[in-house]
Amino acid sequence: MNVFHIPDQLPEQEWTELLLEGNTRIERIISHGQTSDWYDQTEDEWVCVLAGEGELEYADGSRQRLRAGDTAWLPAHLRHRVSDTSEPCIWLCVFRRAEPEE
Repeated sequence: MNVFHIPDQLPEQEWTELLLEGNTRIERIISHGQTSDWYDQTEDEWVCVLAGEGELEYADGSRQRLRAGDTAWLPAHLRHRVSDTSEPCIWLCVFRRAEPEE
């Protein structure tokens, strides 16, 4: 799979799981103008915009504009949402579940 390939037709956002190993999951997400609901995830997330632009909005009202090559770290339970994207925007997302305490 080529992470830069964009299908000819994208009716909605497209999520593609690239890796699921242990407590780590890597996804490619293609957005084209969508906004998201609010997230309060149980996983840490590192995101990198590979192409296009996207904007993250946080619960405190602050916003972070990400352009190709920019990254963001979203610790678990940091309320956030995608408030804007270009057409298209390709995200690479790495999720990490917390290790269970023993």
